[in-house]
Amino acid sequence: MSLLMCVCVCVCFFLFFYYLLLTLNMTTVCVCVVCLGVECYSSGSYNRLTVKTGGSVTIPCYYDEKYTHQKKYWHSKTDNSRTYTNTTEENLSVIDNPDQNLFTVTMRNLQSTKHDGRYYCAVKIEGKPTVIYDLCLQVQPVPDVSVVNSSVSGHEGGNISVQCFYTLKYRSYVKQWCRYKDKSCYTVGRINTSQNSSVQISDDGRGSFTVLMTGLRLTDSGWYYCSAGEPLNPVQLTVIKAEPDKEKDTNNELLTVWLLVSAVLLLLLILISVFCWRWRHSQFNLHFYLFENSFNSIPCYNSFNQHRLYVQFC
Repeated sequence: MSLLMCVCVCVCFFLFFYYLLLTLNMTTVCVCVVCLGVECYSSGSYNRLTVKTGGSVTIPCYYDEKYTHQKKYWHSKTDNSRTYTNTTEENLSVIDNPDQNLFTVTMRNLQSTKHDGRYYCAVKIEGKPTVIYDLCLQVQPVPDVSVVNSSVSGHEGGNISVQCFYTLKYRSYVKQWCRYKDKSCYTVGRINTSQNSSVQISDDGRGSFTVLMTGLRLTDSGWYYCSAGEPLNPVQLTVIKAEPDKEKDTNNELLTVWLLVSAVLLLLLILISVFCWRWRHSQFNLHFYLFENSFNSIPCYNSFNQHRLYVQFC
């Protein structure tokens, strides 16, 4: 009889558990359970960020402009703590940038045992929290995805290059370069260039791919991330406004001065030429006048009558 009761209890428990799985989202349950351990799987629900042990990372949290004056905070599911914006601690900084409609979270000296887990950025709207970005953080000796520089800069109209690394188990996964703000992505699969001529992605197939952005515009500034499959790593891009070409301006100034000096010299030469011409013309008239008067007074003799004659000129 006791055996029969045990069987009935087990069957009832099984049916209850099965009903629970059907009622709830199984993927969500699995993700939440797995994120409590070392592994984090996004399965489309979360962003999986991988960082090197002892390293640091800055995470951008974009929000709608209408939430500029709302309270914002960084929430850790690991210890259920909240850190509000414009807070700086030894290994954590949460800074709001309302002019860019985002706040950034910088975590330093990361350790797997302490920092692995699920986090999210939130905004308080009418006293209720609204999640704007959700992620699972994994601290690894060799991150699944990493970058050489997490912050790069270039001049307007110039180029920048970002090198992203991935572990070999992600060699066959899709490599992407994505922008956080509008979630636009450039991918590389079996081809070496993306569909946009201003962004080129080349994968060497041996653990790294390179992103080349050409013809930078000021609007390209912002946060991006490299990803191979699910793992990702953020990169901040700053485009600096192009300065006027000082050398070109100097050359233009020299050319202007040279043209001005040349014009003055040419004008001076013309004036000197006119003056010389007028002087020579006046001298010629004077000589002619003296010659005429002197010639009129010279006596001439007629060979026939030996009478003195004077030549008159009209």
